[in-house]
Amino acid sequence: MSLPLKIIIQAHASPACRQAGSLPIKNNLQSNENLADLKKDKLKVLIIRFSSIGDIVLTTPVIRCVKEQVSGVELHYLTKNAFESVLSGNPYIDKIHFLKDSLSETVANLKLEDFDHIVDLHHNIRTLYIKRRLGKPASSFNKLNWQKWMLVSFKLNVLPKEHIVDRYLKTVEFLGVKNDNAGLDYFLINNHDLGQLLPPSHQQYIALVVGAQHATKRLPVERLIELCQLIKQPVVLLGGPEDMERGEMIAAGAGDHVFNGCGKFKLDQSAFLVKMSGCVITHDTGLMHIAAAFKKPIHSIWGNTVPEFGMYPYMVDESYIYEVKGLQCRPCSKIGYQKCPFGHFNCMNKIDLAAINQQAHV
Repeated sequence: MSLPLKIIIQAHASPACRQAGSLPIKNNLQSNENLADLKKDKLKVLIIRFSSIGDIVLTTPVIRCVKEQVSGVELHYLTKNAFESVLSGNPYIDKIHFLKDSLSETVANLKLEDFDHIVDLHHNIRTLYIKRRLGKPASSFNKLNWQKWMLVSFKLNVLPKEHIVDRYLKTVEFLGVKNDNAGLDYFLINNHDLGQLLPPSHQQYIALVVGAQHATKRLPVERLIELCQLIKQPVVLLGGPEDMERGEMIAAGAGDHVFNGCGKFKLDQSAFLVKMSGCVITHDTGLMHIAAAFKKPIHSIWGNTVPEFGMYPYMVDESYIYEVKGLQCRPCSKIGYQKCPFGHFNCMNKIDLAAINQQAHV
């Protein structure tokens, strides 16, 4: 598909504002008069989501639905420079702005655009600063932090049975935008040749995403080796440079049918390998949501986090969730830790690997 020219603009963020907390912010559109003011021939809308890979991919239905359903809209996106490749291929975005260094300079650059409305899908102290300085109507999604705290602290689930994508989409309902039920988007930047990326023995394979930002969201290496030993089909391990050593240990312990791709590919290449796989076995991480965008069969493994937080694979035909139910300690965090705070790590050590092997196949 031929993509329109995209303008990429450098913006900046203040070091003083990097330690960000969440603040409850209400939709600034409080009257029909304000809504009417936005109903002009061509709206200019800024979407904000700073990070990370998976969270940004989860905003893509908002991007697509606004662009396709609001006539003549000019759509901008503010994020961090590290996530350029996640968005630069997206044909629904007209301009990308990057956050870097000085937050006041960010605002100065954004003021030049004279936006009609801001859609805040990150919702923290930095976005509050940006919105107040820009002085434009804004809508912000509800992070449900106290409901998550209740589940983590007291194991009381008062969270709505609603995916985060549907909560994101509520921020643009005032424009008449509705969920088109087309799922997530991910647009590859380049064309890739599978034969050049993988050996002949691994042209048909299961993708196994071994990484995750926090250790309590990952199966231990010995359990990943055990899982790969159960799988008799070719397996391609995917992860970043930080996962390379773990990938080498898994491949060495599991056998020649496992190819270690950790740290060998850029994100665009890893996304391509997810797209070309027979199915994806993954932790709760960014490539899981990229797999959902490609409508791959997904086998997601959950440790200290739970699908009830609303970030499970979105709108895929085949989604298998593996978790250890009934643990009194789970969820122990809405994000994760570098080691199990209780020492036993039962949420991962008791995952049924045989069930994964039985259901995951090329």
